[in-house]
Amino acid sequence: MPRKLILAFLVLVPFSLQAEEPVDLSVMTRIRDEGLHHSQVMATLHQLTDVLGPRLTGSPQLKEANEWTRRQLESWGLANAHLEGYPFGRGWSFSACAVRMVSPRQFPLLALPKAWSPATSGPVRGEVLKAEIKSEKDLEPLKGKIAGKILFVDGPVEFKDPEHPDFQRYSREQLGELGDYKVPREESDWRKGAIERWRLRAKVNEFMEKEKPLAVVEASSRPNGVVRVTGGGSWVPGESVGVPTLVMAAEHYNQILRLLGDRDGDGDGKPVELEIDLAARFHDDDLKAYNTVAEIPGTDRKDELVMAGAHLDSWHAGTGATDNAAGSAVVMEAARILKALGVKPRRTLRFALWTGEEEGYLGSVAYIKQHFATRPENKDPEQQDLPERYRTDTWPLTLKPEHAKVAAYFNLDNGTGKVRGIYTEENAAVRPIFEAWLAPFADLGADTVTLRTTSGTDHVPFDQVGLPGFQFIQDEMDYEPRTHHTNLDTYDHLSREDMMQASVILAAFLYDAAMRPEPLPRKPLPQEPPKKTSRDEQRKETAP
Repeated sequence: MPRKLILAFLVLVPFSLQAEEPVDLSVMTRIRDEGLHHSQVMATLHQLTDVLGPRLTGSPQLKEANEWTRRQLESWGLANAHLEGYPFGRGWSFSACAVRMVSPRQFPLLALPKAWSPATSGPVRGEVLKAEIKSEKDLEPLKGKIAGKILFVDGPVEFKDPEHPDFQRYSREQLGELGDYKVPREESDWRKGAIERWRLRAKVNEFMEKEKPLAVVEASSRPNGVVRVTGGGSWVPGESVGVPTLVMAAEHYNQILRLLGDRDGDGDGKPVELEIDLAARFHDDDLKAYNTVAEIPGTDRKDELVMAGAHLDSWHAGTGATDNAAGSAVVMEAARILKALGVKPRRTLRFALWTGEEEGYLGSVAYIKQHFATRPENKDPEQQDLPERYRTDTWPLTLKPEHAKVAAYFNLDNGTGKVRGIYTEENAAVRPIFEAWLAPFADLGADTVTLRTTSGTDHVPFDQVGLPGFQFIQDEMDYEPRTHHTNLDTYDHLSREDMMQASVILAAFLYDAAMRPEPLPRKPLPQEPPKKTSRDEQRKETAP
């Protein structure tokens, strides 16, 4: 072939074919065999959910889970298994919650307390008062009128036909669409709304503590007896925790409103009296939370790191199965698989089970500050009252020596669904690499690599400081309609086959990343955004 034609051919051939990523298929076969025929992932999930139960950050149950996971990883032969603490605040747990209507008839009601809610002083009875609170201005008319009442603070829940099936797996067409890049939306609107909700909750807690209603009841945002519950009080010492606050199943909540005659004039306007008995307590003996960390030491490049993580903490209504015992068990199973095979990774494999994720990535952020990168304290007086997760980034970003040693971080936190691929977080250079790594698992349904970003998991803090952090694409299953932060988030909603498949793929990615000649390519470091200026200032800057 003439030289000019050779050069033209090389230009036209995709780069991925010119420098194909090598994959050790013999090791991939061994990983599949161990993970699919000798799996322990469901035994780990049973321990985390049925035995240890819900794992709210700061609670005794989570600290017990920290210790169990540390011991388990150590028993499998991992090195340096330890707990790393960070400042958190007050722990909380509840041991009983009984709610019933006592008038105009007696009937048990399904309701659960919000986290960090104070207890009742034994069984308490009070008349229900409808008092929708959508903004701070709704509090003023309630002054002096709510002492001894039980406040229903939401409107009626509207029931609609479901927008999608309760159980969802990606179709081939949907995966193809996911592979098409979409420019991300700005997060400013989301942040603004989150701050408004946080400030309103703080104001409501302070108001209720002064006005002394017996309890506050909210409606669950899920139908069909599903009770979705998160936090209500505060884990910060010294901040108001309000009054006992519960979330009630939507059907029962609407029933009370109809009895009160407060839905389009329906009902006969009967007074309703409830009895509430909530046993809950705060735990102030240890104001730290802890991450569980363990390693498989590397060989010739042992000072470099390949990390895998998932969050161990959960909310308290269920047992935190799909959110996120699933991810934690997969991370642990990937560690067990690789240790059982006796692999000798070039880079050190570090496994982390984060806590405080549900409160704003607190565990992973604290770990990154300690090991990889820091930012100056935000001294904006308008943001001093905000939790750190809602404050704007400050500059400069200061990198620690370990920052340069992180070859990759992989995260799993989207429920029980099988892995279908991976998000590259707009890192185009890793796309052909991940495609090669997924090729041996196409028969298991994992073959999609997208340049899109995704949020809501602990890979985000890594990405925000310029580290190559990634979250896998997973089938949704019944995560959003049923299990996410609800009383149905239990072992029964876990898929054995999906958990085994995810464990195998994570183990393979960790091995591939630990063995390749170079660390994964990185995106450019985050840069301070330009300061926004008014139109008048822009005219002055551009004037001759």
